[in-house]
Amino acid sequence: FIFTDNDILQGPSFTQEPQDIMYSLNMEHSEVILNCAANGYPIPNYRWKQNGTDIDFTMSYHYRLIGGSLAISNPYKAQAIGTYQCLATNPLGTILSQKAKLQFAYIENFETKTRSTVSVLAGQGVVLLCGPPPFFGDVYYAWTFNDHPLPVQEDSRRFISQETGNLYIAKVEPSDVGNYTCFVTNMQAQKRIQGPPTPLVLRNDGVMGEYEPKIEVRFPETVQAAKGSTVKLECFALGNPVPNISWRRLDGSPLARKIEYSKSKGTIGIPNFQQEDEGSYECIAGNLRGRNIARGQLFLYAPPEWDKKIQTTDLSIYDPLFWECRASGKPIPSYVWLKNGEPIVPEERIQIENGSLVITMLNVSDSGFYQCVAENKYQTIYANAELRVRASAPDFSKNPMQKISVVQVGGDVVIECKPKASPRAMISWAKGSEMIRQSKRFFILEDGSLKIYNVTKLDAGTYTCIAMNQFGIAKTSGNLVIKERTIITVPPPQMDVTVGESIVLPCQVFHDPSIEVVFTWYLNGNVIDFQRGVPHFERIGGESVGDLMIREIQLNHSGKYVCMVETTLDNLSAVADIIVRGPPGPPSNVRIENISSTTSQLCWRPGIDNNSPIQIYTIQTRTPFSVGWLAVSTIPEILNGKMHTATVVGLNPWVEYEFRVVAGNSIGIGEPSQPSKLLRTKAAVPVVAPTTIGGGGGSQSELVITWESIPEELQNGEGFGYIIMFRPVGSLTWTKASVSSVEASKYVYRNESLIPLSPFEVKVGVYNNEGEGTLSPATIVYSGEDGEVSGNITTKMRAYNTAGTGPSSDLVNVTTKKSPPSQAPSNIAWKLKNSKLCLNWEHVKTMENESDVLGYKILYRQNRQSKTHILETNNTSAEILVPFGEDYIIEIRTVSDGGDGSSSEKIRIPKISSKFHCDILFLPSTMISWFCSFQLASFM
Repeated sequence: FIFTDNDILQGPSFTQEPQDIMYSLNMEHSEVILNCAANGYPIPNYRWKQNGTDIDFTMSYHYRLIGGSLAISNPYKAQAIGTYQCLATNPLGTILSQKAKLQFAYIENFETKTRSTVSVLAGQGVVLLCGPPPFFGDVYYAWTFNDHPLPVQEDSRRFISQETGNLYIAKVEPSDVGNYTCFVTNMQAQKRIQGPPTPLVLRNDGVMGEYEPKIEVRFPETVQAAKGSTVKLECFALGNPVPNISWRRLDGSPLARKIEYSKSKGTIGIPNFQQEDEGSYECIAGNLRGRNIARGQLFLYAPPEWDKKIQTTDLSIYDPLFWECRASGKPIPSYVWLKNGEPIVPEERIQIENGSLVITMLNVSDSGFYQCVAENKYQTIYANAELRVRASAPDFSKNPMQKISVVQVGGDVVIECKPKASPRAMISWAKGSEMIRQSKRFFILEDGSLKIYNVTKLDAGTYTCIAMNQFGIAKTSGNLVIKERTIITVPPPQMDVTVGESIVLPCQVFHDPSIEVVFTWYLNGNVIDFQRGVPHFERIGGESVGDLMIREIQLNHSGKYVCMVETTLDNLSAVADIIVRGPPGPPSNVRIENISSTTSQLCWRPGIDNNSPIQIYTIQTRTPFSVGWLAVSTIPEILNGKMHTATVVGLNPWVEYEFRVVAGNSIGIGEPSQPSKLLRTKAAVPVVAPTTIGGGGGSQSELVITWESIPEELQNGEGFGYIIMFRPVGSLTWTKASVSSVEASKYVYRNESLIPLSPFEVKVGVYNNEGEGTLSPATIVYSGEDGEVSGNITTKMRAYNTAGTGPSSDLVNVTTKKSPPSQAPSNIAWKLKNSKLCLNWEHVKTMENESDVLGYKILYRQNRQSKTHILETNNTSAEILVPFGEDYIIEIRTVSDGGDGSSSEKIRIPKISSKFHCDILFLPSTMISWFCSFQLASFM
């Protein structure tokens, strides 16, 4: 059947589809009607299938059609039961309806034989069996007691199972003695039946004692529930005392509020069952004697639902077709494809894979109605679409070429040519009477339109599009008009200004005299409305001039200015960035995201850049041991303005740190951020060994070992102490001792067997709760001498042997020295510029009983390292070359005939890069002031 453009033709589409029917054999009327109706032109005719087989209406008087609906008169269960489908057909195709089940509701009568008496002890539980006859359809069970007209009511002691119909009495009492009758109602069959009575009597040989619950009614271990349905679970127990029934979910989540409980609590109902209701449920029956548990798991199933349907499609002959449909459901649906109600058989050009259908090259015979069928074991659904394969000659009647196309010199133009044709038409073009050949400037697009690049005045004229396929040929024409191109001759420039200045942003154009020009100015994407009298802004100029004057420019006037020039043919614009410069504001929200023993992950938010981009960030830190804020090393080493996170390295373990961030731009350095929260680094094994290992002297039988104690910021954790290891020179065995005092700087080893002035190899190390750390290099220390000399004593030396003592030595006079100066150098000032450290201090004045100062020693070492360098000078100033990027510890001592004097307080020279210049002044006592000015090297 070849389609034309006649819009009256319409394929079938269902307006009514058959639904499942439960038919009662007791119904007065003896006819079943399965509804089916469809629209379409020509009007569809109908067929029906039962259990997949066409119904032959000529072979059975039970079946007849009423319009499209199927009527079954005097339905016979064995013949009529099954699955039905309606097919609607007209010349355009066939569609198949959803499936509908016809089932028969019925219930037979109870057997009339007398039921046996049930005899139980008082206090015992009992189950009275209903034993319903065969039935189909939903039923409801009830019981009556003796001749009472009202049914037995459920409570905590009595329960009627709607699954089995049985009556359960948890604990029988004397008042329960009597006759019990089971009633079964089948509403769909419209019938209620009554069973024979069951007598219940008490035995007279005793009373049942207390016993733990015994669950007689259990819900299945696995329950499949439809999405949106109401799920009911039953659980009841016999026991003495009467058991209490409770419910819970095994995953610990609370039971949903929507759950409904029966009076006996033996049944729970879960309405509108959803995915979150899935899981394991538990029924607990308990009394004073114990408890019993029933468990089961609920699973959700869902019939298929469409996520993606196929849509009616118009294609040309020889085109490819790709259709895809997707449905969700549980279990996952499978797919079948139908054409005109029949399964599609894959072949070379027709491929089917799950929910996709591919036809590589369409024929006219492929036209028709297609259905994607998604099915799981709970339901089957259908998605319908019509495929129209067209075959026609080219036609421009509904889409002729535009009569006049206008373009500017130098521009590009597309002249559309979109004929309706099946199959697709071959397109050619002519200007006037000459055919156009494709070139660098003339190009026929994929849809047949003609694109002309870089238009000139000579391109004006009449253009004709010629469309042709095997069914015919058609033409359409239009004129191309060329105008002068609009050009911005004086655009606004980029400007860098200061607040308060007045500036003019020019915007001047050349344009075709026949075209009107409109100027519009934008600031940061917002139109500047001169009609509303916006302060500071004024439009100046004439027809071809659209200059903008800004009087007394403000900081908030910084941004992107756009001069938009609009004509009927084109839009063009010129952009200028105006910067009113200012230093950056302080960064905000400085946070420590992670901290280890020596590093800290830091992040922040940038402050306002005031129209001068932030180019660098510097991180500073402060500890209880530092003098003010100090710059720290980071990874990466240089933090550019786009970075808002960095790792601070080189921190000391077990030290409290706070951080702040400073931003800089081409103007200078901004204010620092607020400090971060104070956090302590994690503890670690100490790594800095004591320095200045020495000792000697002391009493006889003593080995005195001294060292320079480790400052608190280098102890790396709690439980800090010192490890002392020593051995006589030449020995292989070390003696090990520990000193737990963090401030200790001396250890005395006493042993009566020590030989005076014996040399010992000595090492001093450190430890804390994390473990033992580094040991110092070995140093030779001598044990104490044999005695002590005090007062004025004259001593002569003699030699002796077995023959006796020899003559005395000559008398030698020795004068002892005064003690070294007790006062340490003070008022130390230092200045660090580039890699040169300049030191100055006050001269030390000695007391009468002290040796005169001959000079000074400067001891300096890199922080966290034990090797110390010494510089001696006779002056009260010195210069030291120190590398960049390292912290240094410096102290100054006096030198005299009596030995070295006291050391000054240790001075920490902070790690400072080449971008900084610092002056620090150390004043007496603990009063310290410091001044540090720095300049970014890139801005000097």
